[in-house]
Amino acid sequence: MIKTVTTRYDVAEHLRTPEEMAAYLEACLEEADGDAAFIAKALGDIARAKGMSQVARDAGVSRESLYKALSGERIPGFDTILKVTKALGLRLHAEAAVMVEQEASSEVQEAAYR
Repeated sequence: MIKTVTTRYDVAEHLRTPEEMAAYLEACLEEADGDAAFIAKALGDIARAKGMSQVARDAGVSRESLYKALSGERIPGFDTILKVTKALGLRLHAEAAVMVEQEASSEVQEAAYR
């Protein structure tokens, strides 16, 4: 019998460009459903892809505290989130939820008519 060897998947190995990092964070923001630790973990994945030591320097925090803050086991302060996103070269943005819900509803209705 042949044994299948598996390895642990690490998303950080697949985040190579700023566009991929931004798309990953955007997807995580949409899926988080209010889970701040989930977003912190996503930022941790991106920071590991970029280099945790460099991100820590650019954010003005120690590498150890950055690992702890972005582990997904804690909820970092919003000031930390802002420092990290800036150090990663990313920007958070907002849009009206009503517009997003209306667009999704319109797309569902259009699909139903086809």
